[in-house]
Amino acid sequence: MTSTAQDLSSAPTPAVNGPARPRRWWPLEFYRSAIGKKWVMAVTGIALLGYVVAHMVGNLKLYLGADDLNHYGEFLRELLEPILPRTVALWLMRVGLTAAFVLHIHAAYALTRMNQRSNQHLTAARYAGGRDYVAANFASRTMRWTGIITLLYVIWHLADLTWGTANPDYVRGDPYNNLVASFERVPVTILYIVANVAVGIHVFHGAWSMFQSLGWNNPRFNRWRVGFARGLAGLIVVGNVSFPVAVLVGAVERDDAERRTVCAETANTGDACAEVEEAAP
Repeated sequence: MTSTAQDLSSAPTPAVNGPARPRRWWPLEFYRSAIGKKWVMAVTGIALLGYVVAHMVGNLKLYLGADDLNHYGEFLRELLEPILPRTVALWLMRVGLTAAFVLHIHAAYALTRMNQRSNQHLTAARYAGGRDYVAANFASRTMRWTGIITLLYVIWHLADLTWGTANPDYVRGDPYNNLVASFERVPVTILYIVANVAVGIHVFHGAWSMFQSLGWNNPRFNRWRVGFARGLAGLIVVGNVSFPVAVLVGAVERDDAERRTVCAETANTGDACAEVEEAAP
């Protein structure tokens, strides 16, 4: 064998597919796949659904009066006290819900982009007669838009009843009167009703599809899945819509005595407290 042949035989074989890609942490690798994103959407969806139901059930104390609802709000602030300082557990829940919300949105966006890329080879001729919606219902086709409406609704809801920036009668520590004052405004009531209908549509499809995303898909259970999704969505819509309607028709009214108590305990001198003090007999 000549020296040239020996040199060629000893030369390293060029990599066909380029250098090996360093392996990422396995949760990140899993999330890069479509299955991983669907799992994240399902798991975060379960967490968010649990919060929505718990939030609605807690707000039912509105019908028991100002004292009960305000004590419930204080209970949340003092959760796990004295194991944790006051409001720490509440803030941990808020951080967890925010993380779940962000992951849910990112997974939805990423899956949409993946689906768009996978369908780039399809031609317009395939849809000449319109898209095939046999396997899709109204809820699934509007999932993107109901998701956007839900996001905007959450931001407004926080500004209205948590931060108080969208509620001129907001007083910290008085969720009962804050809620009543907000829903006394007809445009706000209409906004909440429309938004909660959109939330219900989103929840219906999400509750139905999360079982499939987790691999719990069996024709024998499909009827049960549909019933569960309808029942859950209906419960959330009826429960949440009942609050603004009850205020608007006068079934739930302000409690000025409770507001004066809260204003005195918190030493609040804002306009809302000043007005209720001036109206005192």
